[in-house]
Amino acid sequence: MTTQRQAKPATAASSRGGRGARRRILEAAIDLFYREGINATGVERLADQASVSKRTLYQHFPSKTAVVEEYLRTIQQRVGEPIRPEPDADHRAPRARLLSLFDTPSSDGQMRGCPFHNAAVEAADAMPEVHDIVHEHKQTYINGLVELAKQAGATNPRLLGNQLGVLYEGAAALSTSLGDPAPWTHARTAAQTLIDQAAT
Repeated sequence: MTTQRQAKPATAASSRGGRGARRRILEAAIDLFYREGINATGVERLADQASVSKRTLYQHFPSKTAVVEEYLRTIQQRVGEPIRPEPDADHRAPRARLLSLFDTPSSDGQMRGCPFHNAAVEAADAMPEVHDIVHEHKQTYINGLVELAKQAGATNPRLLGNQLGVLYEGAAALSTSLGDPAPWTHARTAAQTLIDQAAT
């Protein structure tokens, strides 16, 4: 996943709060939480990156956990789901849409894996609400894979959907651990085999 932050002129109204503060806090969270880690990013660092005071940050979010929760919800809206993909997906067959999930993600040289998986690991037992959001997202993702597998003609779409989900998670994790995009290529080859076998 890559994110782009929009630069704003440092006016008196926008440099330390003012209109758009909440949006800037979330954009800063998307950048810092993903790139540097949730636990490594303190509230002061987050506020500084967003060009707001800590007081302004807490006016919009009662705690850092609340920022993390909204960060994940925002990411969830942006990445979408397999069953509701990019606009041109309707012109592609379900099989092609499944395989496209294993295209090597674009990156700026830093591979950080799935932001939801990262959040679940970092939250541990300290942020139970975060685990609820991650669980919901992952389950929705699997359900989308199952539906696409059904559309692709799989005789057992639930099995194929879950297999592809495991394969996707493995590719994301291994490419992050190795700092190498090669696992996505291997995962795509394995996904193609699973899809072909599932339709026979």
